[in-house]
Amino acid sequence: MPNRLAHETSPYLLQHADNPVDWWPWSSEAFEEARKRNVPVLLSVGYSSCHWCHVMAHESFEDQETAEYLNAHYVSVKVDREERPDVDAVYMEAVQAATGQGGWPMTVFLTPDAEPFYFGTYFPPAPRQGMPSFRQVLQGVHQAWDERRDEVAEVAGKIVRDLAGREISYGDAQTPGEEELAQALLGLTREYDPQRGGFGGAPKFPPSMVLEFLLRHHARTGAEGALQMARDTCERMARGGMYDQLGGGFARYSVDRDWVVPHFEKMLYDNALLCRVYAHLWRATGSELARRVALETADFMVRELRTNEGGFASALDADSDDGTGKHVEGAYYVWTPEQLREVLGEQDAELAAQHFGVTEEGTFEEGASVLQLPVRDALLDAEKVASIQERLLAARAERPAPGRDDKVVAAWNGLAIAALAETGAYFDRPDLVEAAVAAADLLVRLHLDEQARLTRTSKDGHAGANAGVLEDYADVAEGFLALASVTGEGVWLEFAGFLLDHVLARFTDPESGSLYDTAADAERLIRRPQDPTDNAAPSGWTAAANALLSYAAHTGSEPHRTAAERALGVVKALGPRVPRFIGWGLAAAEAVLDGPREVAVVGPALDDAGTRALHRTALLGTAPGAVVAVGAPGSEEFPLLADRPLVGGEPAAYVCRNFTCDAPTTEPDRLRTVLSG
Repeated sequence: MPNRLAHETSPYLLQHADNPVDWWPWSSEAFEEARKRNVPVLLSVGYSSCHWCHVMAHESFEDQETAEYLNAHYVSVKVDREERPDVDAVYMEAVQAATGQGGWPMTVFLTPDAEPFYFGTYFPPAPRQGMPSFRQVLQGVHQAWDERRDEVAEVAGKIVRDLAGREISYGDAQTPGEEELAQALLGLTREYDPQRGGFGGAPKFPPSMVLEFLLRHHARTGAEGALQMARDTCERMARGGMYDQLGGGFARYSVDRDWVVPHFEKMLYDNALLCRVYAHLWRATGSELARRVALETADFMVRELRTNEGGFASALDADSDDGTGKHVEGAYYVWTPEQLREVLGEQDAELAAQHFGVTEEGTFEEGASVLQLPVRDALLDAEKVASIQERLLAARAERPAPGRDDKVVAAWNGLAIAALAETGAYFDRPDLVEAAVAAADLLVRLHLDEQARLTRTSKDGHAGANAGVLEDYADVAEGFLALASVTGEGVWLEFAGFLLDHVLARFTDPESGSLYDTAADAERLIRRPQDPTDNAAPSGWTAAANALLSYAAHTGSEPHRTAAERALGVVKALGPRVPRFIGWGLAAAEAVLDGPREVAVVGPALDDAGTRALHRTALLGTAPGAVVAVGAPGSEEFPLLADRPLVGGEPAAYVCRNFTCDAPTTEPDRLRTVLSG
């Protein structure tokens, strides 16, 4: 019989709806039940495309005996971390503080007052490599709860007090300047892997936000080292196994330092961020590889992640059926030489194996290889490569596909909107801009209420129950601002303003300028989560700083500019120390130092050839964080266009800082020069 999760909309929770465990969703009723029964709460947090979450579910949560023990001695609560990032953040902070590490599935034991007292991540069904079995953990915690309740309460109280003392406040610290950004660059240089690209050792994650900082720093200062790190890292990632050489798009990360074997799940946020990075790299260098990867990644998102409602699904699983009924990580993506021969024939299979680095020994498991593009002279002409790719992709489409998490997350869709809008504009792909507009329309229609408050998720055209968090407001505003610059439709600027007003009113500490991940009127947890560091995606804090700064550049709003600069005080403190984990904030600081520049393009009509040429040139400018407004002179949709007339009856571009403009130009070449220096 299905448990309570059968009524949820989260694909992750629905995966557990038929478990024999008597799961509860996160709710006050679950904790009230624990009080009534005088038992602890087992909190299990994961997400739909998490490989080890699936493993623990199959091993333990689908096991009848384990479920019976859980049901007798605990109230079990299952949380989708992508729906409730606030719950995940609070307890992950406790797990990391207690154990020095974290990950998913996250397993936390709580009192009925939601106070944590014992932690872990994945637990195996039998003792393994010094790790206790899940049953042993359950029995040990139950015994402690029954026999040493005072000790449990003392531990829980101490943890909660320690968490409460972690409040972040930088009390109007100054915006980082030249010295801090130079120190951040030096720190990145020290951690850079010059042989393989990227930063640090294995596992290697795509450093999307850091790459944006490096590109902006090069644009502002001309530092060749910054550009070299960005360019080489992008090339290594694009040639490695983390990039899908047949269908485009990036897997979550590389398990090795050489970018060979990925963790195969594909996340919307990674692909949105990387699509934008490669588009910006092309804008800076003209790299053909960057152009190809940006477009292929955009096409992947539209083809494989777009929902029927026009939004973008969260993720594709790492696992899929290997053809025998067994779910195996990477089964959809890897190839053996024999499989190549079955599809391509002997001669082309040999060429494909050389081209993609497929070996008899394999680069993955059981003799299979992850497709790569090793750095070597071209073995095949473009026509042959295209033919091989087309046949392999068609054959792969016949394999059982990975599962898709169809929920639409507001923040990640905001990132996708920005990426698709800019990529479409750069490469004359109006279909990509249209996809961005459709996703933005969905967010306005389904995720925004009459007070412009955001709902975090939706699925199948139905809004979820969870309130948006700071990253939702910031990233959706970022997407809307990019869309406003690309389309010339001021309504997107207006919607961004609504969202950012909520950031000022409900997420910002008026005394210090610090930001919180949840609104002041959100559900109260044991701690109000607050984290300025970037992880897999920009933190809400740094994303808000970027969006507030761009909105201020568009409108001249001093409160938004001041809020952005106050928020960036955290970057002054952390940038020189941990630059890998605050790249988005460093990118915002680059924009502050450059102005950011404001470009007003005025013309008789958006489809006028002269207007289009200036508009495109403005969008392709590399000045850090520059904003672009386009429209008729005096258009009320964009404050930047006020008092900006045509020049001699011709379309003109005005480049400004703080609404003070240089002499206008009617020449795209002149505008290009101004925006690249």
